[in-house]
Amino acid sequence: MSDEHQTFYYLGVALAIGLLIGVERGWTGRGAQEGGRVAGVRTYGLIGLLGGALATLPQYLGAWLLGLAFVGLAGLLATVYAVNRRHGGDVGITSLVAGLLTFVLGALAATGEVVIAVAAAVITTLLLSYKPLLHSWVRALEGEELRAGIKLLLISVVLLPILPNQGYGPGQVLNPYQIWWMVVLIAVISFVGYFAIKIGGTRRGALFTGLFGGLASSTAVTLHFSRTSRRDPSLAPVMAMGILLACGTMFPRMLLVSSVLNGDLFKLMLVPATIMALIVYLPALRHWRSQAHVASSTTSPLKNPLELVPAVSFGLLLALVLLLGKALQSGFGETGVLSLAAASGVADVDAITLSLARMSQDDLALHVAVMGVVVAASINSLVKAGMATFIGGRDVGHRVGLPLVASAVGGVLSAWWWVW
Repeated sequence: MSDEHQTFYYLGVALAIGLLIGVERGWTGRGAQEGGRVAGVRTYGLIGLLGGALATLPQYLGAWLLGLAFVGLAGLLATVYAVNRRHGGDVGITSLVAGLLTFVLGALAATGEVVIAVAAAVITTLLLSYKPLLHSWVRALEGEELRAGIKLLLISVVLLPILPNQGYGPGQVLNPYQIWWMVVLIAVISFVGYFAIKIGGTRRGALFTGLFGGLASSTAVTLHFSRTSRRDPSLAPVMAMGILLACGTMFPRMLLVSSVLNGDLFKLMLVPATIMALIVYLPALRHWRSQAHVASSTTSPLKNPLELVPAVSFGLLLALVLLLGKALQSGFGETGVLSLAAASGVADVDAITLSLARMSQDDLALHVAVMGVVVAASINSLVKAGMATFIGGRDVGHRVGLPLVASAVGGVLSAWWWVW
């Protein structure tokens, strides 16, 4: 491509960036009177083209002109904004900032960083267009949840970089940096499910709560829905569907968590995790189709996963499981590791999943790590089957217990066949 053609290409991209952002701004302000907006489609297109044109000038001259033009554009847009506000127009500064960003992205595209500029323009357009959704997310947050999230982010961002990234204790198994990083990973995944329920609301009932509640805690969902079924036996089919969805979601979560720590585990765990999930999801789908006409509403059974005390407690549990895993591996080999996995699965799957994935990076064989995770998940499924039966009653227990037992058996057999 010749220099002239390349310059035309860059300027075309700069103009396209401006038009893209301008279309979104124009559509958002389509109800305003003519002249009542800070800028329209043509103006944003010209702003992007202006930034691109100035960026193509000779390096020394272009840098000065680019900076002066940015300052002048900021002053011009601020003046238009002030006049617009005086006449009762839009009082938000979003369009002003979008105009300045359009100028910068146009200049960035003209310097050859086309992919970065276009990607940033698309993300900018998405943020601008999703204003109602983003505001609804913010409104869904409560004060305690926001403060808890900020505290955990503060500790993660500030503390994580200064934690020693080296092993301590027997076999150098305790790495403060990696342990806290795993705590943050679980907290983030759990918060996705927790916040999804907050956004969607309980009006979506068992379907929404079960599907996303499994990202946070399938055990909590199982306990809550079992109690609901005990109070009102007519809701047993709907509650069973929610329990199965939550328990089924545990398996993709398990696959994700282990693969993030050790990518080599993904291929080995994909088949057993998929089989276990399908065995649970298919009966849930059947219950959903048969109960689609039933309106259900339920309270959220989940607690905020970004609270500091539970996060630290989980970190201590993780350190304990790592120590026990190393000790049992040294003393009893594979049998010791699998025994620990079975015992850990009674209460929690995350800690043993993270521990075995972490150990597989060192000297634990991949097939042992996979089998340990599947065994823990299978034991946990059996525990939840018993919980649903004894707490929820025979009806919900029958609907939940058989799929969970079949999933546990299918998971162990498929892991044995696939890995060994």
